[in-house]
Amino acid sequence: MSEKISTVIMSESAQTRELLEKLTHENEKFECLQEINDFSEIFNTLSSVSKSLLIVDVSSNFSKFNEFISNVASVAPNCKIIALSDNPSVDLIVKVMRAGAKDFLSLPLIKSEFFETLDRIYKNLTETSGKENKCRVMTVFSNKGGIGKTSIATNLALELAKITKENVALVDLNFQLGDITAFLDLKPSFNISYMLQNLDKINSEFLLNTVEKYKDTSLYVLADPPYFRQAENISKNQISKLFEKLKETFSYVVVDTDATFDAKTVTALDNSDLIFLVTIVNLPALRNCQRILDLFDKLGYEKEKTQIVINRYMENDEIKEEDVEKVLEKDVYWKIPNNYFTMMSAINKGISVAEVNPESNVAVSYKEFAMSVSDMVYRNKLIKKYSNTQTEGVDNVLRG
Repeated sequence: MSEKISTVIMSESAQTRELLEKLTHENEKFECLQEINDFSEIFNTLSSVSKSLLIVDVSSNFSKFNEFISNVASVAPNCKIIALSDNPSVDLIVKVMRAGAKDFLSLPLIKSEFFETLDRIYKNLTETSGKENKCRVMTVFSNKGGIGKTSIATNLALELAKITKENVALVDLNFQLGDITAFLDLKPSFNISYMLQNLDKINSEFLLNTVEKYKDTSLYVLADPPYFRQAENISKNQISKLFEKLKETFSYVVVDTDATFDAKTVTALDNSDLIFLVTIVNLPALRNCQRILDLFDKLGYEKEKTQIVINRYMENDEIKEEDVEKVLEKDVYWKIPNNYFTMMSAINKGISVAEVNPESNVAVSYKEFAMSVSDMVYRNKLIKKYSNTQTEGVDNVLRG
């Protein structure tokens, strides 16, 4: 007899609730628990079972249900969440996915689509192999030193961990002069050299128990080797295999590289879903940025893979954002404001800018940057999911 997954259905519409219970019972792989109306009781039930499914209709009282989804997702990683709404939009879907829902369906429900979603969730919960990989790898890069890419990688990774509540790996691939451990005041017991020498031993449990965790967050830091010699024999094949291992465990991998185009750096760029190309607003830096974009084009990278990030941006600069876009022939994805004192305080104390002053313009910018990145990932998933579907309901979802 196949294992049955405990299921809780939440909807303020009795008709929707009855339909969901009927279809879930018909599927036979899921078992609806007796009707529970109290949020705290549902929360305790879902957090106490090993595998569960939560189906939430967010058509009304969106804020209340969305907060509940976030709370469940943070304490019950083996609870899969399906959100539903009779008035879907891309922004609404992004919000519930960011909160922790793994699937979204429109109301009125399409039976075949609902069953397909249930089958996928059941397979995910009951099978240990063949897990769908949803990790996104992001590399923060510039071949010009001193423009703040390590600060960007560090603060972006930390904000992603806080916003998404998912496991995020921050990888220091600057084998000669890595600074991430100094930026976060960490003294890890293991570094990337050890990981690369023990690739055959690496699994999710190994990574989560050996990679240094930053305070009480879901950010895990893989540090650079403390000695130059440890990096001498590292091959690009080892780097690729390490990325494969990291993608099995983490939802996001943020990489900080050195400023050279050696084989290790190019391997990291090849393995990245997104490259944040960092520049500052002066002519030498912009010319340098142009050359890198030309090189990326020769490497065969798609245009959307590389996004421009301006660091230390000031609104009253002689060179404006539109000037940068004209020179680079590419839109600027994000601007991080210049705030010397907050940034230097964070670096000197070995903490994030949000811990120095969460209300500062640079801390707010990093938070919104991470939100934009996670939203972009969710939106790309939606586009991919619905790209081959022609139904009117799906078209309405994508148009928002």
